[in-house]
Amino acid sequence: MNFDLTQYGIDVKEILRNSSVPVLYEIGLRHEKGTAISDTGALLVYSGDKTGRSPKDKRIVRHPDSENNLDWGNINIKLDEHTYKVNHERAIDYLNTRERLFVVDAFAGWDEKYRLKVRIICHRAYHALFMQNMLIMPTKEELENFGTPDYVIFNGGGFPANRYTSEMTSKTSVDVNLEEKEVVILGTEYAGEMKKGIFSIMNYLMPLQDVLPMHCSANVGDDGDVSVLFGLSGTGKTTLSADPNRKLLGDDEHCWTDTGIFNIEGGCYAKAIDLSAENEPDIYNAIRYGTVLENVMYDPKTREVDYTDTSITQNTRASYPLNFIDNVQIPSVAGHANHIIFLTCDAFGVLPPICRLTPEQASYHFISGYTAKVAGTEMGVTEPQATFSACFGAAFMMWHPNRYAELLAEKIKKHNAKAWLVNTGWTGGPHGVGSRIKLKYTRALIDAIHNGDLDDVETRTDPHFGFEIPLSCPGVPSEILVPKDTWQDKEAFEATKEKLVGLFQKNFKSFEASVNSETIAAGPKVHKLA
Repeated sequence: MNFDLTQYGIDVKEILRNSSVPVLYEIGLRHEKGTAISDTGALLVYSGDKTGRSPKDKRIVRHPDSENNLDWGNINIKLDEHTYKVNHERAIDYLNTRERLFVVDAFAGWDEKYRLKVRIICHRAYHALFMQNMLIMPTKEELENFGTPDYVIFNGGGFPANRYTSEMTSKTSVDVNLEEKEVVILGTEYAGEMKKGIFSIMNYLMPLQDVLPMHCSANVGDDGDVSVLFGLSGTGKTTLSADPNRKLLGDDEHCWTDTGIFNIEGGCYAKAIDLSAENEPDIYNAIRYGTVLENVMYDPKTREVDYTDTSITQNTRASYPLNFIDNVQIPSVAGHANHIIFLTCDAFGVLPPICRLTPEQASYHFISGYTAKVAGTEMGVTEPQATFSACFGAAFMMWHPNRYAELLAEKIKKHNAKAWLVNTGWTGGPHGVGSRIKLKYTRALIDAIHNGDLDDVETRTDPHFGFEIPLSCPGVPSEILVPKDTWQDKEAFEATKEKLVGLFQKNFKSFEASVNSETIAAGPKVHKLA
């Protein structure tokens, strides 16, 4: 079937649309620098200078139809229409210089009522295979009747933006135009920009229909009970959602509608750093023919990957279709969430391994989006660094965080979902003093949530955060459940906790003007410290 892109001003003759995996492998290996095949059959690729997203270079075109809905600021940065047209033409001009182009026509969203038809136009086989993994691929009949896409991504990432163009801050630019229903990418070949560009669009569109978009993983039990797990990088979101006793819905992007939960994506995008068959067997076994492995180091003779080697980047990644996971639910749609689980890696060591949240506390912690990173390599940095990312995904949220928080609280109450905060970080002291909570204990806590083992156990109310801490859990030593009990230096614990409470309060100040009083009152209180 003849297919061209002349409607976009692109006259390249060789267009490969929804190509087979072998074709994409062959072209990638022949024409793209740094491409190879791993010993398990995955396509090894190098994304170039950019090995992660460039959030400071993302722009949203300002338009009267949408500008009053957007939460403008350091995340949603304004771009005028003229500059967008300059970047758009620059991308089209570059794509017209390529010998061949790839087109991926596919869907975002498993629920047909809400799904988007998305068209990706790109110049690298790596990008095409990545998006064919990450989107929901149409059947032959669906492709024949695909029609006009809802959104188009023009990936001209092999060509830089002009730094001297108005409002450009670097040679990288990722521009979202909600009215033209387009995304233009310049100056970065990191494939994740396409994936997150679509997620940002869904984050804008879904609240218009009272649907909650969520940066979370999700799974479903044999009885149809659904859990969604929120968490920033390094908290265990992907690892803990891959549960041998539950079917995976997805690892990263979901929506909660009036009928239940659906996955936006058709694949997974897992971090590969320190990956092992012992700790993460589902992900490890998914890395095979058809998987894209980004920026990993490998033995040039055997092609065996060294997942501990971060010479290129710590952000090594694996992209693979959902059906590469054995225990997965396809179509990736389920009922309403029974459990909302916020994951945090508290390197200060003062949050409990698990606690129960009220709907108001859930809204507070959802807007806060807290985790903490361990001390870095900079001179003089010797203690944990708090990180707050609203809705556990601030970089992709288009509305004010309170819009999403209100939707979450409404759905928690309407469907009687239980909300939990689970700390996968430190116990017995901060990083450098205490130890990381064992993964087997965290898995036991998650199992206890699903089994209802924590519903009737004795709890203790935390005097500072106000949440309920269970005092017993099958498979978990009771002595680690109350953080203060694990610290030898009780005064140091109180001082560290007071500091963390202060960090929460300082972060939340910027949201208070737009947040209801019940949510504000659900935050931690310094004056209650003993």
